[in-house]
Amino acid sequence: MTPTMRTAEVKRRFLAHFESNGHTVVPSAPLPAIDDPNLLFINAGMVQFVPYFLGQQAAPFKRAVSVQKCIRTPDIDEVGKTSRHGTFFQMNGNFSFGDYFKEQAIPLAWELSTKPVSEGGYGLDPERIWATVYLDDDESIDIWHRTGLPLERIVRRGKADNYWSMGIPGPAGPCSEIYYDRGAEYGKEGGPEVDEDRYLEFWNNVFMQYEIADVKSKQEFRVVGELPAKNIDTGMGLERMASILQNVDNMYEIDEIRPLIDRAVELTGKRYGQGVSKVASESHPDDVRLRVIADHVRTSLMLIGDGVTPSNEGRGYVLRRIMRRAIRAVRLLGYEDPALPELLPVARDAMSPSYPELAEEFERISQYAYAEEEAFRSTLRAGTTILDTAIADTKKAKAKELSGDKAFQLHDTYGFPIDLTLEIAAEQGLKVDTEGFRRLMAEQRSRAKADAKARKSGHADLSAYRSALEDGGAVEFTGYAEVSRESRVRALLGAPGRVEVAGLGEIVELVLDSTPFYAEGGGQQPDTGLITVGGGRAEVLDVQQPVPGLIVHKVKIVDGEIRVGEAGFAEIDTERRRAISRAHTATHLVHQTMRNFLGESATQAGSMNAPGRLRFDFNTPQAVAPSVLHDVEQQINEVLMQDLEVRAFLTSQAEARAMGAMALFGEKYGDVVRVVEVGDYARELCGGTHTPSSGHLGLVKILSEASIGSGVRRVEALVGMDAFRHLAKEHLLVSRLAELYRVPNEQVAERVEQTVSQLRDAERELEKLRAQLVLGGAAALAAQAKDLRGVAYVGTEAPEGAAVNDVRTLAQEVRGMIAADRPAVVAVVSRANGKASLIVAINGAAKSRGISAADLVKGALSGRGGGNADLAQGGGLPAEEAPNLLVAVERALADA
Repeated sequence: MTPTMRTAEVKRRFLAHFESNGHTVVPSAPLPAIDDPNLLFINAGMVQFVPYFLGQQAAPFKRAVSVQKCIRTPDIDEVGKTSRHGTFFQMNGNFSFGDYFKEQAIPLAWELSTKPVSEGGYGLDPERIWATVYLDDDESIDIWHRTGLPLERIVRRGKADNYWSMGIPGPAGPCSEIYYDRGAEYGKEGGPEVDEDRYLEFWNNVFMQYEIADVKSKQEFRVVGELPAKNIDTGMGLERMASILQNVDNMYEIDEIRPLIDRAVELTGKRYGQGVSKVASESHPDDVRLRVIADHVRTSLMLIGDGVTPSNEGRGYVLRRIMRRAIRAVRLLGYEDPALPELLPVARDAMSPSYPELAEEFERISQYAYAEEEAFRSTLRAGTTILDTAIADTKKAKAKELSGDKAFQLHDTYGFPIDLTLEIAAEQGLKVDTEGFRRLMAEQRSRAKADAKARKSGHADLSAYRSALEDGGAVEFTGYAEVSRESRVRALLGAPGRVEVAGLGEIVELVLDSTPFYAEGGGQQPDTGLITVGGGRAEVLDVQQPVPGLIVHKVKIVDGEIRVGEAGFAEIDTERRRAISRAHTATHLVHQTMRNFLGESATQAGSMNAPGRLRFDFNTPQAVAPSVLHDVEQQINEVLMQDLEVRAFLTSQAEARAMGAMALFGEKYGDVVRVVEVGDYARELCGGTHTPSSGHLGLVKILSEASIGSGVRRVEALVGMDAFRHLAKEHLLVSRLAELYRVPNEQVAERVEQTVSQLRDAERELEKLRAQLVLGGAAALAAQAKDLRGVAYVGTEAPEGAAVNDVRTLAQEVRGMIAADRPAVVAVVSRANGKASLIVAINGAAKSRGISAADLVKGALSGRGGGNADLAQGGGLPAEEAPNLLVAVERALADA
């Protein structure tokens, strides 16, 4: 074994070993788990193979090997505290789909682990390897023993450790984990059951051989029987193996992560490795924070690289939380300046040997990362201000503890970390009600878990669709080449499940053997039309693909009845299809042209292609200038005038990328992809329908551009006749304005600006006149002040519609005109929009008498209103109550 094997080499050897043993190398899927409604991110190497394990699709290969990018966050608080927890990690896996089983899986793992480095293996010492197996899995014990592992280093463990399932009805089976003894300096002797820091798990072989049902938990279920085809699913933690081969204490010190720790040490002036033990759980707090920084910065790089951007929901929220934890950890180590510009390039250099696209896309990645850090620094500043106020209020109340409610509000509303709240409060001599904070956090988590459980219908709810797919295989889509065809009804699905017949007025889901109807996908809306079967006719309302390969038509029976097995004729609404196709081709042109003007980072983040209109979302950190939008629109329409041929063809994913075809971040593509070209202008991977040439679009008119989230902008546009009709309406409007102003069309904008300016000037003059009207009688009001038990009282009503600021100024003006040594109270009511308001102002002499403006307002308004002892206001009562408010103030002074 060599201590210098780089992580990229560990990855290469794994792929080479299994490729040489008949496995197909499958690239890592992007981190966003787009095919599974239950996952935000891919969290295991087998996720992209789930349809094969569940039997939803036939595997295109018998054996596969991959190194899959993964994200797991449930144990995020453990990051840095153990040798094995990381939010981003890479899972090496070898898979068999009904091919080999235990007899080959175990020796294949043993061979790679122990084979000398000079022969392409990892060179682990066989005397330090342990294995665990499920309690009654004697077969695996026998295979391990025959392979070369002595019985004393094979440990039986229960379901919690050595039985795998997805937590739902379906495939399951025992597993066998492989551990490496790192030596006495890492913990107690006795095997994996005694100490999993010393005995580090690096490989798990799952033997998928049973079908389970009645699943209550991952340990409570009923085994139905054996699967017809047994499968192998393994996972070898790349970082864990690298830590063993590089002879470092934990995964944070391997070559892909340690450079980040070293750079953070340089920035903060801290020292790494202050602990007296090699055990990660006994680390110094500074070491833990340095590891958190390294792990989270690397994770952020990988997530943004795969198209995730910071936001307040879903994947974007997870990314935001990870980034903020890293930024917070840097701050807690004493570094106050922006840290990501110093750390992210280090992560890029460490990871790009395995993922060269990170270097190619770094400009885009860094823009989002640096903007998010700056935004969070602002949040920290704002949160600190709010916390300072809360601390002052707590001290004023002579309390010793900041409430859990306030700590939770800071965390939940402002994203202010609890660690920072604790730190700042301690500096001020205060504790924080952490129990109350944790209770509120637990309640929030419970709500989130309940929501997730409600959403987790997943695979079980798709049984009827899977049954329809299994009966006849994938539905052939013929809509690229035709708009109608003869077909046969394969299945009907109603509310109770599969049905044999559907009658007049019923709405059901209909499956054909083949169809020209496009199922909604890739931002393109579905086709509509008619399906005629015998004496029945069905109106197609929607078309979806609930499981890969199955196209389902949601239909309403408008005539007769339809039966399963009958032949029919399917015909789409061609006008709608053409209008949608124009919008989809226009979207490709908008995408390419935005990149032409804004750079390669302006990548698509979503789209909607509807008849005659489109919505295009794209990543960019700043608003697009109106002049740029104008240029984008002009260039697109110039492309239309060239009438470029639109061509679609199938090719390999590697060839498509080589020719520069754009792919969407987060999308998972197969080995064979469909490329759509608009001449040499735009080239993109796409499964949608398009026009024969760019000239068929006629016209593209961009309507608007706006932000829809952090770093994501949206353009909306019209295409074809819809764009023409919009421009015609605008032309009529401009012509009518030109007629009213009696100027040429090109001067309308100038005249409208002049009119708006004149109106604003007139409004300002009107405001001045209103203010003069309100304030003009201030001296007379002061002179007429009543004497109420030694207090000069003025009660009056402002002119109706007077602005609040003018009413407040009137009260203050009258107060100022009464002698300063004479206690004075001025009450002014006003009416606006059907409501009455009250403002009370008092002077210093009145305050010395114990009179409070706030008390007078609240007394008149039954507790409502706000302000201070000198000046207060309130309102909300019906306008006719205005005189009664003055009476209430006067009565309060007379009774004082």
